[in-house]
Amino acid sequence: MSKKQIEDCVRSSLEGYFRDLRGTEPDGMYEMIVTVVEKPLLEVVMLRAEGNQSRAAQWLGLNRNTLRKKLVEHRIIK
Repeated sequence: MSKKQIEDCVRSSLEGYFRDLRGTEPDGMYEMIVTVVEKPLLEVVMLRAEGNQSRAAQWLGLNRNTLRKKLVEHRIIK
């Protein structure tokens, strides 16, 4: 899947989100979207990195400690 395909998928999902609101205004959307996208991103990257946090952090462009904090926040690790 290309970067463009991912963007199109996100765009389509957001359009569906707004349709589902049926005219009501969203609240706290940024945090919601970041949280909803971040967890599966971390899960898939950790799976592909075979649990290697250093490798996953490098792939994500994150400091390893930052990755570890996010993994704990999303209850991916304890």
